[in-house]
Amino acid sequence: MILVNTDFITGKELETLSLVRGATIQSKHLGKDIMSGLKTLVGGELKSYAEMLNEARAIATKRMIEEAEKLGADGIINIRYSSSSVMQGAAEILVYGTAVKFKK
Repeated sequence: MILVNTDFITGKELETLSLVRGATIQSKHLGKDIMSGLKTLVGGELKSYAEMLNEARAIATKRMIEEAEKLGADGIINIRYSSSSVMQGAAEILVYGTAVKFKK
């Protein structure tokens, strides 16, 4: 599966199949949330939240790929990520793109 954020794949003629997407909502446990809150007093990277968002992006991307595979896609173009806070300590990650098949 080829994944790109462009509207083309070099050297390939594409047939558009469908919009595909993946999403997840992730949160950190209370202990890490409290520690991150204290970290905001002194500044610096909130590593537990960075890890949470990286994990969430991986899960959402995997779900998008699975949806594309069900369509028989060879790749996904125009991939975009979006995130939003749904409550304190929790974030939604959405990834979407266009599933394509390579023309022979």
